[in-house]
Amino acid sequence: MTTVEISPREALKKFFGFNKFKGEQESVILNLLEGKDAFVIMPTGGGKSMCYQLPALMSEGTAIVVSPLIALMKNQVDAIRGFSQKDSVAHFLNSSLNKGEIARVKEDIVNGETKLLYVAPESLTKDENVEFLRGVKISFVAIDEAHCISEWGHDFRPEYRRLRPIITQIADVPIIALTATATPKVQTDIQKNLGMKDATLFKASFNRPNLYYEVRPKKNATKQIIQFIKGNDGKSGIIYCLSRKKVEELAETLQVNGINASAYHAGMDSGTRSRIQDNFLMQDIDVIVATIAFGMGIDKPDVRFVIHHDMPKSLESYYQETGRAGRDGGEGHCVAFYSYKDLEKLEKFLQGKPIAEQEIGMQLLQEVIAYAETSLSRRKFLLHYFGEEFDEVNGDGAQMDDNSRNPKEKYEGKEFIALLLNTVAEFKQLHKGKFLADVLVGEDSAEIKTYKAENSQYFNKGKDKDVRFWHAVTRQCVVNGLLRKEVETYGTLKLTEKGKAFIENPTSFELIKEMDYSDVDDEHVVVSAKAGGGATDASLFKLLVDLRKKVAKSKDLPPYVIFQEPSLEEMATSYPINMDELTQIGGVGSGKAKKFGAPFIELIANYVKENDIDRPSDMLVKSVVNKSGLKVHIIQNIDRKLPLEDIAVAKGKRLEDIIEEIESIVNSGTKVNINYYIDDLIDEDSQEEIFEYFMASESSDIEEANQEFDGDFTEDELRLMRIKFLSEIAN
Repeated sequence: MTTVEISPREALKKFFGFNKFKGEQESVILNLLEGKDAFVIMPTGGGKSMCYQLPALMSEGTAIVVSPLIALMKNQVDAIRGFSQKDSVAHFLNSSLNKGEIARVKEDIVNGETKLLYVAPESLTKDENVEFLRGVKISFVAIDEAHCISEWGHDFRPEYRRLRPIITQIADVPIIALTATATPKVQTDIQKNLGMKDATLFKASFNRPNLYYEVRPKKNATKQIIQFIKGNDGKSGIIYCLSRKKVEELAETLQVNGINASAYHAGMDSGTRSRIQDNFLMQDIDVIVATIAFGMGIDKPDVRFVIHHDMPKSLESYYQETGRAGRDGGEGHCVAFYSYKDLEKLEKFLQGKPIAEQEIGMQLLQEVIAYAETSLSRRKFLLHYFGEEFDEVNGDGAQMDDNSRNPKEKYEGKEFIALLLNTVAEFKQLHKGKFLADVLVGEDSAEIKTYKAENSQYFNKGKDKDVRFWHAVTRQCVVNGLLRKEVETYGTLKLTEKGKAFIENPTSFELIKEMDYSDVDDEHVVVSAKAGGGATDASLFKLLVDLRKKVAKSKDLPPYVIFQEPSLEEMATSYPINMDELTQIGGVGSGKAKKFGAPFIELIANYVKENDIDRPSDMLVKSVVNKSGLKVHIIQNIDRKLPLEDIAVAKGKRLEDIIEEIESIVNSGTKVNINYYIDDLIDEDSQEEIFEYFMASESSDIEEANQEFDGDFTEDELRLMRIKFLSEIAN
């Protein structure tokens, strides 16, 4: 590999204007310039790209950089061109280019002007590209995001596993593989696949001491996110969700609450994605709500917070995504919302995949659960996962997580640890944590029967505690080095020397009491902020019930028509004092608010003033109207006066389902006119009779209406008339 006669430090100053290297950058660069292979594990923000960009600029020929994402390539090419007088210094070659653009890229390479060529693995494996690259001078090959090679990595890409033979075809040059996240298992896998067992290993610490890690129970997550962002006004942040649907919903909710946010996911066209990325980099957008498609290679140094609305599928993903915060060494707040039910959903998605893939996926999810539920120092837990020790008392960043700042209660764990370790030994160190917990609580499962574990002396020995307790003990034994997980066998537990010594001589050992997340519900309870969040004010609720009765009497209407009780309960929780806030209450549309709302907000405002109530206005979150596809479809087709049966058939639903959806629409305060359908079904006199019943009744209950009419009308007919009644009178 021929290089320019200049030292790396001089080159750094010349090409990039910097006076000194970060961490081990200089050692990596010298190693590569000497023609040796290198494997670089360097955390996000550690300066991985400099490790191949500078030697490429110093060397004769073109360096090939294999990169997994088009957005990543564009960002890096723009950055390099920013330091050079010629755009030809760096190019990318991928599916986004037309024939003319590809010809120009190849011409610049042949002319020796291009120092860095970024390629997608799919492009590199095309025969015509291999043939072309064989005919030009290649300085070295850099494989970025090398964890994509490993099935144990968080972003496995099968085409990455084909790179080694392709590189061999192109040229006999040094290879540098780089990743921000590699557990010992992933590291071995990468080196084996690339034939780099003799490569020089450069492994920087995974510790990012400026990042603060926090996990919160997933209750009212949308509301908590809005409060957090408003408390960090004007700061840049990224929010990660697992589904595109949730990304769009959350971004819209943030926008209606006055937050400068935008959605980002792979379903958008590339032009839109590029524009959003650029706006975020230029600070025209404060907050990006995204799937994991966002952020790889977005070198924005001042991201101040990263929020996980959903826990990701692996700790590598979590580490990489949180690593996008505080790259400049400044503040970086990492908040994750955790619900065990979310992870159970992810487990179900694994079903139907090949067994080996299921096992790997399950093992990775178990690590995420362990991290979320641990009461140990989160930094210690995370670094232990990547094979690094950390002193949680004196280490750099020791107090930078929720568990360290607010230590949980401890208890004497000697007897529990001894019981667990003895059970591991009894079953020949061949099982995972779940099986061992089942043994200890006396579970009657298929696996217990398979191994005849009910005959063990330890079966049911830990019945005073539940399965989750024993999982917590297991986690703490692993992190404290008494047990280790055998990755090759998908998480079976083995005794360490320290663990064996403990069995021989049990000593006092403090364990941490862990939080029980089993009752934490996930975001299908999204308290759309409508609900305020505190306890219902019983005195105010009584006043509101009395007022409803008075208003109903004055208008000669049943009280339930004015506002239903759940709506009054919400009012007595969040104290709405203007029309805008009132329409955020469940079951109060703008029409109903205008019709009946004035005396209610007047009463609440006076009550708040007289009782000097600190109104939870920061909890009043505007929610986006439910615009589910089915509801929109129903409303549009009712406007077109289509029979309800036809609407049902078009959506593969029963008529009962459609009526239920229309009831939901009307109960939320929206007016719906289905007279055209009812008129064909029920004669005018009968309609009048049912209408008068609902007008006079104290309740809108269909069961009571059925009894009143003694079978004269079907349940569907009564429900349709109740829809007509509420729509015309209440909304």
